[in-house]
Amino acid sequence: MTGIHARRGPFREGDIVQLTDPKGKMHTITLKAGAAFHTHRGRLDHDELIGSSEGCVVRATSNTAYVALRPLLADFTLSMKRGATIVYPKDAAQIVAQADIFPGARVAEAGGGSGALTSWLLRAAGEQGLVSSYERRADFAEIARTNVERFFGGEHPAWRLTVGDLAEELAETDLDRVVLDMLAPWECLEAVSTALIPGGLVCVYVATTTQISRVVEELRDNGSFYEPRAFETMVREWHVEGLAVRPDHRMIGHTGFLVTARRLADGAVPPDRRRRPSKGAYGQDWQREQEARAAAGARPSSGSGAADTGPAGAGGGE
Repeated sequence: MTGIHARRGPFREGDIVQLTDPKGKMHTITLKAGAAFHTHRGRLDHDELIGSSEGCVVRATSNTAYVALRPLLADFTLSMKRGATIVYPKDAAQIVAQADIFPGARVAEAGGGSGALTSWLLRAAGEQGLVSSYERRADFAEIARTNVERFFGGEHPAWRLTVGDLAEELAETDLDRVVLDMLAPWECLEAVSTALIPGGLVCVYVATTTQISRVVEELRDNGSFYEPRAFETMVREWHVEGLAVRPDHRMIGHTGFLVTARRLADGAVPPDRRRRPSKGAYGQDWQREQEARAAAGARPSSGSGAADTGPAGAGGGE
């Protein structure tokens, strides 16, 4: 169902087809016998596409030509109905690569959003893996279900969707990967550290610098993870016409930050960071908070004492 047979051969009724006009505008339709696609450029009958080869060129009643192709997953996610904001293809690709999502992997995801990232995770983990998605909002979960099942042509055998909070309801154990795309991912770290296998990986997607600051420091403070890595990705297309080669005026710049960290073995103590932060990097408020924690007998953040500590309360997007 989810493999190559759904991506090859002539168009069939029920297939998703992407129609691209001469200006590059894309329209995504689902083929149905007897139906028609209408725009200000005229009508195009679905029957003209059913049975035709992928990559064919068809014309509307206005004689406007359309190239007909099955949409790539990147195209489909950009055109899908949205509840929550989607994870854009450039970030989804980095999550699949940097989180090393492999065939057969056991993956938990929060939140489910609109199902865009879920589709990428399912594609990478395959039918023998597991992708368990947690979404707090029932309406978003239903949108995600509709989008995922539309792309894969029905229920995906490796997908489990739960309406609820991952921090409270995470049922899976021995997970290889956990992907967090939510407002306050640090609230889930205890549950994540318990569910991940040693050597497993957590990947966090956040939008703001305050969120990235807090999630990195909370990962350090948790004690179950090796030093986090934080980064972002930018994509710029180029205009090429003969010798007129230049970068496009617009680019997909900042969409979000990614943070990855590996799970340590049970009982392992992460080594102190040898590269200490510059003086004043954490501010006087953080310094006083760590001194208060030490006086109360609590473990200072980041495991390096007050001079090498992280913020316990650097705002998170809430």
